[in-house]
Amino acid sequence: MEIPRGYSREDIKARRQIIKDFYASWIAQHPEKKVWNKSLKAYILVRFDSVNEALGHAPRSFEATNAQLHLSEALSDAIYVEERPAKFGDKNQKKFSKMLLLRWKSCRLLVGKRKTSGEYELYYLSGGQKNKAVR
Repeated sequence: MEIPRGYSREDIKARRQIIKDFYASWIAQHPEKKVWNKSLKAYILVRFDSVNEALGHAPRSFEATNAQLHLSEALSDAIYVEERPAKFGDKNQKKFSKMLLLRWKSCRLLVGKRKTSGEYELYYLSGGQKNKAVR
């Protein structure tokens, strides 16, 4: 599959559709919506919020879109880097007790630890920071 590299509305729209199609396929292949992470020695869940976050940001750049297409590999092989507190006042992070930064190749994964269950949930997977599209 060829991912558009440009920054036109059409390119961004095409990348958004690629990501939507990928997540639909990924969820069909992973009905439990989780992948074992070797570094954390725990499952990382992919929930609706993770998909929404990806659809909001990833289509803006080729690198971020490409990172989404390697979701299983990134979730499985990402290495723990550091722990951060969840952002106070951020409605999307209020369900997390802390945020963990993980790295896989040139990608960053932000994983939240849920306050209620202690489960890890993917918050965001970013691509490399090269050629970031401007809004």
